[in-house]
Amino acid sequence: MNLYVSCAIIENEDTVLVVQRSSTMSHPLKWEFPGGKIENGETEEECITREIKEELNLEIEVSKRLCHSIFHYPNFSIELIPFLAKQIGGQIMLNEHSDYKYIEKDELLNLDWAEADISIVKEYLNL
Repeated sequence: MNLYVSCAIIENEDTVLVVQRSSTMSHPLKWEFPGGKIENGETEEECITREIKEELNLEIEVSKRLCHSIFHYPNFSIELIPFLAKQIGGQIMLNEHSDYKYIEKDELLNLDWAEADISIVKEYLNL
């Protein structure tokens, strides 16, 4: 099974928003960039805007698409499509995740990331 997922790297001045998966989600308590599955008939950009609103109650403006990453888990593969974005409205309300934080770019590698996000983190650090 292949999953197509878009995620947002939401920058806020010198920090980046990261979220922690809840203990009931697959890959529990791993950190990730927020996002979700692309639905039929939905563009990658529409997906990330919708998912961020649903999961975090934030409105974002997408600025740039980065290189996608394909990661193979034992039971499925995920194609992760990252976008740089900034918050333009809303207040964070966690609807799925257990935690969030804004951290500086140079702290990103200190987190316990979901495996599919690791190559995205590395690409982002090389921008």
